[in-house]
Amino acid sequence: MNYAIGDVQGCFSVLEKLLAHIQFDPSKDRLWFCGDLVNRGPQSLETLRFIKKLGDHHPVVLGNHDLHLLALSCHAHPGWEEDTLQAILTAPDRDELIAWLRQKPLLYHDDHLGFTMVHAGLASSWDLVTAKRLAQEVETVIQSDMAAEFFQHMYGNQPEQWDEQLQGWDRLRCITNYFTRLRFCHRDGRLELHSKGTLNSSSDDLVPWFKVKLRANAELKILFGHWAALGGVTNVPNTFAIDTGCVWGQKLTAMRLEDEKRFSVDAV
Repeated sequence: MNYAIGDVQGCFSVLEKLLAHIQFDPSKDRLWFCGDLVNRGPQSLETLRFIKKLGDHHPVVLGNHDLHLLALSCHAHPGWEEDTLQAILTAPDRDELIAWLRQKPLLYHDDHLGFTMVHAGLASSWDLVTAKRLAQEVETVIQSDMAAEFFQHMYGNQPEQWDEQLQGWDRLRCITNYFTRLRFCHRDGRLELHSKGTLNSSSDDLVPWFKVKLRANAELKILFGHWAALGGVTNVPNTFAIDTGCVWGQKLTAMRLEDEKRFSVDAV
């Protein structure tokens, strides 16, 4: 069976409880992780080590907190006060953990099961072919000698709308923001990266990315995390929100892809 798991964010003991709940068998089951493996929670190092040890058979996509860890690892950012990443950065196996994480994609698609997994979302104009191509642009830079320079330019909210004519760091930052930070859009498709509330708490001008009209990826079955305030509910076909706020004391959720059944455990 295949299970897609919401943002763990260093809550390793809760992940262990969830895996016991679904009776995870590594010889038969496959875990999908939708990003934000680390940060804010107390056991980021243990989480990263466990998921790395599972092997590449278990897909992982990068979230904004994972990218933040990579930025810290090459001294491209000073870090935030609330970060809980120091144990990874000073671990004896730090270099191999960071090297492993740098190889992870921004998008994972399984043709057989028909699911596409990203951390946050997709621009409304991106079909699957476009999304794969743009994800690979960023992944290639992260995996190259230009990674540190990329991370220095990664932070910021501009440009606020995707345009194929974008170039350089602006282009890569915009792609990264859609994949790893997206929640709400303006009705014309511009990014709004400050609002984090529920579907009912936004202004009239804002819509969730998955409710933008004429979305080119509406037929894709999209798994995503990042937006804990949704509580796992989108009310939109083919969109599966699986971050249920574990690091905020709520729940950690796995969705079995074969029948879309959800399993959750309390974070406390």
